Amino acid sequence: MAEKIKVRDRILNVATDLFYRQGYNQTGINQIIAEADIAIGSLYNHFPSKGDLLVAYLEKQEEEWFAAFEHFSKGANTPREKIFRFIDFRIEQQQVSAFCGCPFIKIVAELGQDDDKIHKLVEAHKDKQRVMLQSWFKQLDYEGIDKKLLADNLFLMVEGATISTTISRNTQALESVKKFLRKLL
Repeated sequence: MAEKIKVRDRILNVATDLFYRQGYNQTGINQIIAEADIAIGSLYNHFPSKGDLLVAYLEKQEEEWFAAFEHFSKGANTPREKIFRFIDFRIEQQQVSAFCGCPFIKIVAELGQDDDKIHKLVEAHKDKQRVMLQSWFKQLDYEGIDKKLLADNLFLMVEGATISTTISRNTQALESVKKFLRKLL
């Protein structure tokens, strides 16, 4: 049983690297098999199709994103600190990945809207981040401001700035969002 888990993880790790670096459509099953150093039967025992492997990849990305954010935001005690850590985390993600961008945005851009299951996974991941921001904004002590609207717009700004940092290969757009938010809050 331990061997199966090890092989599955190896397949998923190779696919994760390839899907993120070169794209889902540019990654072939034969390349995954070769780089994972497995037999074709091993791949299909764990993932009946390339689409199933993509689902596992996105689920892994989801789990790792929130675990990494939780670790990154340790010590942030106030909602304001957590909001700024969210932006700082996105900045760090861009830097660590050499500005490769958000894996979820990349998949949707590559596949479009044709795959409903994939689209729903990506949408759920983004909604989870947006709801997290809304919960922190709701806790802020500000009157006369629509906190949900503010959280939703910050989320959109961060998403757009992430795309911009991917294109420009620097964090200036995300830093600008942080500067704007500092003046607002």
